[in-house]
Amino acid sequence: MEDLKKGIYRHYKGGEYKILNEALNSETKEKVVVYQDLKDESKIWTRPKDMFLSEVEIKGAKKPRFEFMQEEDEDLEPLEHQHKRALADYHNLLKQTAKDKQDFAKYALQDFLQEILPVYDHLKLSISGLAEEDANNPWAIGVRYVLKQFKDVLEAKGVVEIKTVGEKFDHNTMEAMDGTGEIVDKEIMPGYQLNGRVIRPAKVIVK
Repeated sequence: MEDLKKGIYRHYKGGEYKILNEALNSETKEKVVVYQDLKDESKIWTRPKDMFLSEVEIKGAKKPRFEFMQEEDEDLEPLEHQHKRALADYHNLLKQTAKDKQDFAKYALQDFLQEILPVYDHLKLSISGLAEEDANNPWAIGVRYVLKQFKDVLEAKGVVEIKTVGEKFDHNTMEAMDGTGEIVDKEIMPGYQLNGRVIRPAKVIVK
């Protein structure tokens, strides 16, 4: 009779089993195989050895009733477990790759914004201190229109200006240049967030 290797076997219906030992039927002296269900280790089975090693016919083709998969090794996981773990690792990799792509798309503009935001700030400063009669000049109206367009484009890209004056000081989004209070009294330099991430903290005076 064919020798039986100890290790992991897969039943033709899909279950995986670990060979525990060979034994003899006390009455008939028939050799039997003792094996354990890897899905439910509390289940221990026996089967005549010749039946265990026999073939079955599936759709006209013969295949082993129990197919040998790997040798017994405490360091090796059952193949089904290996497959499930590899599949889980693959899915986690796909999720991480998708997240990395999303993060890259969200924050790819950050370096460019560091260069363009000062231009936006200077435009705002150019009309912030105008007298009333100058504020209605055509050039001032034109600058305000450009600023509105500028703001709309920035917001469409996820750029939001940090609110400061009158707000409670927030060390996560602001940098205090002077004062010891908790309320922002004056803004020295605007701050901005890109999709919720601070790309430049607002510089403020608190009172």
